[in-house]
Amino acid sequence: MTVAAKTKTQAFVPGAGGFAVSLPPAEPALPPGRFFPVPRPSAGLRLHGEYLGSGFTEPKYIARRGDGQVLQLSRLLHLVADAVDGRRDTEGISHRVSARHGREVSEENIRFLLDHKLIPLGVVVPWDQEGDEVEAPGSDLLLALKGHRVLFDEARVNRIGKAFAWLHRPPIVGLVLLAAVVMDVWLFGFHGAMGPVLGVLSQPVLMLAVFGLTVASLVFHEFGHASACRYGGARPGCIGCGLYLIWPSMYTEVTDVYRINRVGRIRTDLGGVYFNVVFMLMLTGCYLLTGQTFLLSAVYLGHFEVLEQLMPAVRLDGYYILGDLAGVPDLFGKIRPILRSMIPGRPTPPEVRDLKRSARAIVTVWVLAMVPLILGDLGYALWNLPRILTTGARSLTEQLTGTGSAFVHGQIAAGLVGVIGSLMLICPLAGMVYLSVRLTGRLLRTLRRASEGNTKLQVGITAAGAVLVGGLCFAWVVGLTPKAPPPTAPLVPVLQPGVPTAVAAPAGPNGSTATMSPASSRPSPSAVPGVHHSATATPKSSSSAGAATAGTVAATSPGTSAPAASPSSSKAANSPSASASASSGGTSPAPSASATATPTNSATASTTSATPSGSASS
Repeated sequence: MTVAAKTKTQAFVPGAGGFAVSLPPAEPALPPGRFFPVPRPSAGLRLHGEYLGSGFTEPKYIARRGDGQVLQLSRLLHLVADAVDGRRDTEGISHRVSARHGREVSEENIRFLLDHKLIPLGVVVPWDQEGDEVEAPGSDLLLALKGHRVLFDEARVNRIGKAFAWLHRPPIVGLVLLAAVVMDVWLFGFHGAMGPVLGVLSQPVLMLAVFGLTVASLVFHEFGHASACRYGGARPGCIGCGLYLIWPSMYTEVTDVYRINRVGRIRTDLGGVYFNVVFMLMLTGCYLLTGQTFLLSAVYLGHFEVLEQLMPAVRLDGYYILGDLAGVPDLFGKIRPILRSMIPGRPTPPEVRDLKRSARAIVTVWVLAMVPLILGDLGYALWNLPRILTTGARSLTEQLTGTGSAFVHGQIAAGLVGVIGSLMLICPLAGMVYLSVRLTGRLLRTLRRASEGNTKLQVGITAAGAVLVGGLCFAWVVGLTPKAPPPTAPLVPVLQPGVPTAVAAPAGPNGSTATMSPASSRPSPSAVPGVHHSATATPKSSSSAGAATAGTVAATSPGTSAPAASPSSSKAANSPSASASASSGGTSPAPSASATATPTNSATASTTSATPSGSASS
């Protein structure tokens, strides 16, 4: 919509001799035919107002584009964006902005701000564009959520937030935290947390149940963010899921908290882990009612989820808590300016100069901790790349083969747990490759921009890069980097169906071999009071050198009958040096001997696998 500027008509007055003469027309406000354009806001734009409790010397205002990109605007830009409604022309906008800003802002100033600030930022639709959807550049966030999918829309999330908002009242929070302390003292000090975990690890079905509870805990975590946002007076958005690096993750859109105070924002940040605590208390209550120990295993794992969320290294809850404490919404965006400000002889970038002293100190300490961590992780991954790829490929091949075999043989529960184990192998490997590629690409783009137009610097950077890459490749080829470790038995066999629980150790000096298991370096199950064990040692013949085999130990629960033992074999079983038997070369196998051993403190190099019923076989 455009508005034509009105022009004044020509005036005639009596002149000399009584003849009418015309006066030169007054200078019109606009040249004839000039129009005031009417700007339009981009689709989905939200203006959240002033960022309260900010760490900047000048007030900052928050805007959110329809694509989810959050922008920081100055007060003047915020006033202009707020006046753009698709009906006012630039002249009307200048009048409105001047009245609210306290200083005159001309129509030419408005046009300049629109053309050079708000349109490039995607806040206002370009003049020659028909639709309201804009394609504006966004922040190239290295550690950002990708592939968003909405699970709960905004209306449903607000109903959920309203239903749970009462849990954020101070008396309720105090009671919950007190109950959490009592729960942890009981679980870790009296009942014991590892027993339920070990019980779950031996049962694929229970493993699937705990996995389902973990997913439910993640959903309830997001309800905590939404309800805290609603309790603080802001309006939560949708709840969805996506990929963070390569891991499936969930998120809650709570950008509206930028218009409430710092206390409300930090409450929203902590709402997720607070609801994790509430969820663990509910699981503990269900255990007290039902006696199902796998519920306590989910409680134990919930503690690690809370600790992970509080880490400020990546964009999880701890990152946003630290940002709100400092009053800086985007900590990662301050890494480059902070590092540039530390170079002697160079002026302080405006992004750092605009920070308050306290906020600058917090951000600087965070940058000095994060940059070495990121570079150290990248260097360590590159140096150990051959070992990581070799070990990862070997483990993944065994995992996929065993999982497929479990499905073929009708072991559905074991196969599903094997799928979880496969994802636990694939995700870290894929995430490491993805992050390495992104970091390398960003580093190359930064160096190219920094050296643009400087031939000597480009040659120097190219030479240094060639030396670094060549030296790393040379170290890989000649074997200076660490070698891949030998295959080891799985620590949690239920996650790796079909993978051997015992592996052959390297051949000894006489050509003998021994079968090793995870229990070979720990006290044997025979050291557990109240459990009887049967040991069978069967030497095997070999046509060449003698072969030594480790005895197979089967643990039986109390009350289970064990094979009868002869005195000689019982003595051998109780002897520390008889934990493994060997036979010299020979063609006729020796008879097998069975023995029942009483609990001892001897260590054994045998294969041990215990089932809940107490019986096992190698």
